[in-house]
Amino acid sequence: MSEPADLVATPPGLARRFAALLYEGVLLFGVLFPASFLYSVLTNQQHAREGRVGLGLFLFAVMGLYFVGFWTRSGQTLAMKTWHLRVTDASGRPLGWGRALLRYCFSWLWFLPALVSVWALNLHGWAALAGSLLAGLAGYLLVARLHPQRQFLHDAICGSRVITQPSVRP
Repeated sequence: MSEPADLVATPPGLARRFAALLYEGVLLFGVLFPASFLYSVLTNQQHAREGRVGLGLFLFAVMGLYFVGFWTRSGQTLAMKTWHLRVTDASGRPLGWGRALLRYCFSWLWFLPALVSVWALNLHGWAALAGSLLAGLAGYLLVARLHPQRQFLHDAICGSRVITQPSVRP
Protein backbone atom coordinates (compact mmCIF):
# COMPACT_ATOMS: atom_id res chain seq x y z
CA MET A 1 0.00 0.00 0.00
CA SER A 2 1.96 3.01 -1.20
CA GLU A 3 1.11 6.63 -0.59
CA PRO A 4 0.77 9.34 -3.23
CA ALA A 5 3.87 11.52 -3.43
CA ASP A 6 2.05 14.70 -2.34
CA LEU A 7 0.69 12.95 0.79
CA VAL A 8 4.15 11.78 1.83
CA ALA A 9 5.67 15.19 1.10
CA THR A 10 3.15 17.09 3.23
CA PRO A 11 3.68 16.52 6.95
CA PRO A 12 0.85 17.22 9.39
CA GLY A 13 0.95 20.40 11.41
CA LEU A 14 2.59 20.46 14.81
CA ALA A 15 -0.68 21.44 16.51
CA ARG A 16 -2.34 18.26 15.22
CA ARG A 17 0.63 16.16 16.29
CA PHE A 18 0.64 17.77 19.74
CA ALA A 19 -3.10 17.13 20.10
CA ALA A 20 -2.49 13.48 19.22
CA LEU A 21 0.29 13.39 21.83
CA LEU A 22 -2.08 14.70 24.52
CA TYR A 23 -4.77 12.23 23.53
CA GLU A 24 -2.17 9.46 23.54
CA GLY A 25 -1.41 10.36 27.16
CA VAL A 26 -5.06 9.90 28.09
CA LEU A 27 -5.22 6.54 26.33
CA LEU A 28 -1.96 5.40 27.90
CA PHE A 29 -3.48 5.89 31.33
CA GLY A 30 -5.92 3.11 30.43
CA VAL A 31 -3.00 0.86 29.46
CA LEU A 32 -0.58 1.71 32.26
CA PHE A 33 -2.98 1.70 35.21
CA PRO A 34 -3.91 -1.99 34.86
CA ALA A 35 -0.28 -2.83 34.02
CA SER A 36 0.84 -1.12 37.25
CA PHE A 37 -1.78 -3.02 39.20
CA LEU A 38 -0.65 -6.29 37.62
CA TYR A 39 2.98 -5.52 38.51
CA SER A 40 2.11 -4.73 42.13
CA VAL A 41 0.09 -7.95 42.48
CA LEU A 42 2.73 -10.14 40.82
CA THR A 43 5.57 -8.67 42.88
CA ASN A 44 3.52 -8.52 46.09
CA GLN A 45 4.27 -4.82 46.37
CA GLN A 46 3.12 -3.55 49.78
CA HIS A 47 4.22 0.09 49.54
CA ALA A 48 4.38 2.57 46.66
CA ARG A 49 8.08 3.22 47.21
CA GLU A 50 8.95 -0.46 46.91
CA GLY A 51 10.17 -1.63 43.53
CA ARG A 52 9.93 1.75 41.81
CA VAL A 53 12.79 0.99 39.42
CA GLY A 54 11.31 -2.37 38.49
CA LEU A 55 7.89 -0.81 37.98
CA GLY A 56 9.39 1.92 35.81
CA LEU A 57 11.20 -0.62 33.63
CA PHE A 58 8.06 -2.75 33.39
CA LEU A 59 5.93 0.23 32.31
CA PHE A 60 8.62 1.29 29.81
CA ALA A 61 8.39 -2.20 28.28
CA VAL A 62 4.57 -2.14 28.28
CA MET A 63 4.55 1.24 26.49
CA GLY A 64 7.15 -0.08 24.06
CA LEU A 65 4.93 -3.05 23.22
CA TYR A 66 1.96 -0.72 22.78
CA PHE A 67 3.71 1.68 20.42
CA VAL A 68 5.88 -0.78 18.50
CA GLY A 69 2.94 -3.14 18.10
CA PHE A 70 0.67 -0.48 16.63
CA TRP A 71 3.39 1.12 14.48
CA THR A 72 4.34 -2.18 12.87
CA ARG A 73 0.77 -3.43 12.41
CA SER A 74 -1.01 -0.41 10.98
CA GLY A 75 1.37 2.52 11.44
CA GLN A 76 -1.18 4.13 13.75
CA THR A 77 -1.88 4.08 17.46
CA LEU A 78 -5.45 4.73 18.57
CA ALA A 79 -4.73 8.44 19.02
CA MET A 80 -3.04 8.63 15.62
CA LYS A 81 -6.14 7.09 14.00
CA THR A 82 -8.32 9.72 15.65
CA TRP A 83 -6.11 12.56 14.40
CA HIS A 84 -5.51 10.95 10.96
CA LEU A 85 -1.78 10.47 11.39
CA ARG A 86 0.39 7.53 10.38
CA VAL A 87 4.05 6.72 10.86
CA THR A 88 6.02 5.29 7.93
CA ASP A 89 9.62 4.91 6.91
CA ALA A 90 11.20 7.58 4.71
CA SER A 91 9.83 5.97 1.54
CA GLY A 92 6.25 5.60 2.80
CA ARG A 93 6.36 1.91 3.79
CA PRO A 94 5.25 0.57 7.19
CA LEU A 95 7.90 0.38 9.89
CA GLY A 96 9.61 -2.91 10.64
CA TRP A 97 10.13 -4.07 14.21
CA GLY A 98 13.72 -2.83 14.38
CA ARG A 99 12.98 0.68 13.14
CA ALA A 100 9.84 0.91 15.30
CA LEU A 101 11.79 -0.14 18.40
CA LEU A 102 14.53 2.36 17.57
CA ARG A 103 11.90 5.09 17.08
CA TYR A 104 10.34 4.25 20.44
CA CYS A 105 13.68 4.46 22.26
CA PHE A 106 14.74 7.69 20.54
CA SER A 107 11.30 9.26 21.12
CA TRP A 108 12.33 9.65 24.77
CA LEU A 109 15.01 12.17 23.76
CA TRP A 110 12.83 15.11 24.73
CA PHE A 111 13.02 13.96 28.37
CA LEU A 112 16.81 14.16 28.57
CA PRO A 113 17.29 17.96 28.75
CA ALA A 114 14.58 18.20 31.41
CA LEU A 115 16.03 15.46 33.55
CA VAL A 116 19.58 16.78 33.21
CA SER A 117 18.45 20.29 34.15
CA VAL A 118 16.60 19.02 37.24
CA TRP A 119 19.70 17.09 38.30
CA ALA A 120 22.23 19.84 37.42
CA LEU A 121 20.25 22.61 39.14
CA ASN A 122 19.43 20.36 42.10
CA LEU A 123 15.70 21.08 41.72
CA HIS A 124 13.18 19.33 43.93
CA GLY A 125 9.43 18.82 43.84
CA TRP A 126 6.80 18.12 41.24
CA ALA A 127 6.52 21.75 40.11
CA ALA A 128 10.20 21.91 39.16
CA LEU A 129 10.01 18.58 37.34
CA ALA A 130 6.79 19.52 35.52
CA GLY A 131 8.24 22.90 34.51
CA SER A 132 11.40 21.26 33.20
CA LEU A 133 9.41 18.66 31.26
CA LEU A 134 7.20 21.34 29.71
CA ALA A 135 10.27 23.35 28.72
CA GLY A 136 11.82 20.19 27.23
CA LEU A 137 8.64 19.48 25.27
CA ALA A 138 8.51 23.09 24.01
CA GLY A 139 12.14 22.85 22.92
CA TYR A 140 11.47 19.56 21.14
CA LEU A 141 8.52 21.13 19.31
CA LEU A 142 10.74 24.07 18.33
CA VAL A 143 13.37 21.73 16.89
CA ALA A 144 10.63 20.05 14.82
CA ARG A 145 9.45 23.47 13.65
CA LEU A 146 12.96 24.19 12.37
CA HIS A 147 13.28 20.87 10.52
CA PRO A 148 12.63 21.27 6.74
CA GLN A 149 9.89 18.58 6.75
CA ARG A 150 8.66 19.49 10.27
CA GLN A 151 9.72 16.09 11.60
CA PHE A 152 10.75 15.41 15.17
CA LEU A 153 14.35 14.64 16.02
CA HIS A 154 13.66 10.95 16.70
CA ASP A 155 12.03 10.59 13.26
CA ALA A 156 14.99 12.29 11.57
CA ILE A 157 17.42 9.98 13.37
CA CYS A 158 15.44 6.78 12.68
CA GLY A 159 14.46 7.47 9.09
CA SER A 160 10.77 7.49 9.93
CA ARG A 161 8.17 10.17 9.38
CA VAL A 162 4.64 11.04 10.41
CA ILE A 163 2.26 11.70 7.53
CA THR A 164 -1.37 12.69 7.20
CA GLN A 165 -3.62 9.68 6.78
CA PRO A 166 -6.77 10.68 4.90
CA SER A 167 -10.01 9.60 6.51
CA VAL A 168 -11.73 6.66 4.89
CA ARG A 169 -15.39 7.30 4.12
CA PRO A 170 -17.72 4.29 3.89
